[in-house]
Amino acid sequence: MSETKNYIKVGNGVEKFDGNLVEISVCLSDIPQEHRFQYEGKWYTRLKVNKNINNEVSEYGKTHYVTINEWKPEAQEDTKKQAVVKPTPVAKSTSSSSSSSDTLPF
Repeated sequence: MSETKNYIKVGNGVEKFDGNLVEISVCLSDIPQEHRFQYEGKWYTRLKVNKNINNEVSEYGKTHYVTINEWKPEAQEDTKKQAVVKPTPVAKSTSSSSSSSDTLPF
């Protein structure tokens, strides 16, 4: 039994320069608010550029389509906090003479 994947298509693209470039168009109005996020004062959306099925070219010459990346990490049921281990400071020698252990090997 195969599971059908639903996706939100928001644009399409055309392959150019022997496949070295894919030029896409995205309709920003089609991106639902729940798939937008703000980071450091700017708005972002995670998108995926997919090749058409069977590498077919559409009737309008489109070779790719753009969908929203809907992946979200699964919430972990175990909410235990991990212990943070802080390094202990190394005591410095108070003697004015330097020993061979105080020098760096490089």
